[in-house]
Amino acid sequence: MPELPEVEVCRQGLAAHLTGATITGAVVRFPRLREPLPENLSERLAGRHITKLLRRGKYLLLACDAGPDRGWLLIHLGMSGSLRITAPSESPGKHDHFDLVVGEKILRLTDPRRFGLVDWFGATDIERHRRLADLGVEPLSAAFTGAWLYAVTRQRATPIKTLLMDAHVVVGIGNIYAAEALFRAAISPTRPAGRLGRQACERLVTAIRATLDEAIAAGGSSIRDYVHHDGGSGYFQVTVAVYGRTGLPCPRCGTPVRQIRQAGRSTFYCADCQR
Repeated sequence: MPELPEVEVCRQGLAAHLTGATITGAVVRFPRLREPLPENLSERLAGRHITKLLRRGKYLLLACDAGPDRGWLLIHLGMSGSLRITAPSESPGKHDHFDLVVGEKILRLTDPRRFGLVDWFGATDIERHRRLADLGVEPLSAAFTGAWLYAVTRQRATPIKTLLMDAHVVVGIGNIYAAEALFRAAISPTRPAGRLGRQACERLVTAIRATLDEAIAAGGSSIRDYVHHDGGSGYFQVTVAVYGRTGLPCPRCGTPVRQIRQAGRSTFYCADCQR
């Protein structure tokens, strides 16, 4: 699933193509992804100017302005979705379910599993959207600090890795990045969140920021279906220390990397280095 780094890489790549452009229409080939697409979406969007592209967690947000009638196009890539810029002459494939037509360019959503989301929110305050209202703190924002993490983890018996992947607490970290950040911070993914001290929380926040920043710089992780807007791949996965390395030596101490299940997801860690 595309996580925060992949969506941020997508946002950065698309911004150069879309910011300031005028939407001339939309094409809906499959009317339902995770939810039905809004009715008359092409009519709602035609003539609007894209003023900026933002990201909130794993959601891509296109701010659209048509005079006083402002709104937001919200896109989520689901489990296997990707966005790319293409020419109107390129024929759509089997899984190309939605096109945003922007002059001589098309923003095309490909989603084989159809777990993605396209929605229109006709209001200025996008944080009121039902998909965004209950999201947690952004891990690359100024609000994400060691002091904040220490406060939010008090009295919590939830394993710290499970907590980091709870979007109501902190958004967009994802499985691979949670595993790598915990390794960097030398914290076991199974440790109850409430048992992290202040220093451990500061160390973990620093590790999460560094992991996400490096992943964005590497273009994200292309583990299954994810590709960039131009068809390229991310490379963070080739530098991982523990994720997907079951039985291989820990790069820090040589102990074989362990794999367990937590909240239905695979967790990878070094039992010697991470306590």
